[in-house]
Amino acid sequence: MSTLQSESEATIDDTAFAAEWQAWHDSHEKNRADPHGFLAVTSLNWLDETPTRYPDAPGEWSTSAAGPVVALAEGEEIVIDGEKIVGRHSFGVIPERGGVTASAGAAEFEVARRGGVDILRPRHPSHPTLVDYSGTPVYPASPHWKAEGVFVPFDEPKPVTVGSVAEGLEHVYDSPGVIEFELRGETFSLTAFNGQAPRSLFVLFTDATSGVTTYAANRSLQIAAPDAEGRVTIDFNRATNLPCAYTEFATCPLPPVENRLPVAVEAGEKTPLHPSTGTESAPR
Repeated sequence: MSTLQSESEATIDDTAFAAEWQAWHDSHEKNRADPHGFLAVTSLNWLDETPTRYPDAPGEWSTSAAGPVVALAEGEEIVIDGEKIVGRHSFGVIPERGGVTASAGAAEFEVARRGGVDILRPRHPSHPTLVDYSGTPVYPASPHWKAEGVFVPFDEPKPVTVGSVAEGLEHVYDSPGVIEFELRGETFSLTAFNGQAPRSLFVLFTDATSGVTTYAANRSLQIAAPDAEGRVTIDFNRATNLPCAYTEFATCPLPPVENRLPVAVEAGEKTPLHPSTGTESAPR
């Protein structure tokens, strides 16, 4: 095969890679800008036993050992799973990282439990953070930031406690194992957590770009299920920001200390732009 043919094939491969990445990125941005996604969150409210009314949600909200409760005034109503609710409604005990969605008009209301505390998080499609969102800057996609690795499972899932962007809050995740991989001649290891799809994984990490060109607190990477030999592909081009990069009303986890990579991963999403200025937001 001639050198010219090899270069041509390499160009085709790079073009196909870039096209596949662009389709993934466009889909990810579309999901992020969902009318009731995190960009629409207008407040984060920590519930306690005192019934409290919030300006961006109907009713008075409280919680106890029996779970969250809302007391709706005359003329107020919410909808849960298609059922109209008036008066007093008990949500019951919500499991950690679980939640229930209610709605009223164009707004939705997330009733959830995070770090052992029940929360109310309203989402309004008219919120400026969503309305003014114009996309997230990214590094150019490159196959050089893909790495082949091996998933090394623990004998038993290991509980890992990590911090949160919300002060005083901690998260506990069960880690099924670690991912060992080589990137640009160096060997690294990342503690993995269970992904949403069966047997899939995800990692939280920072690197030498964090707080410089990428969001300071964390980035996330989804990884497909290991094959029969435990092999996985880590594509840092698909490293994404968590909601906390866009809103102060998030409770995102921080990476475990061992997931702080000492190299600059110049791939994936960068620090979001501030909607009013077009400049990078200050790292939180």
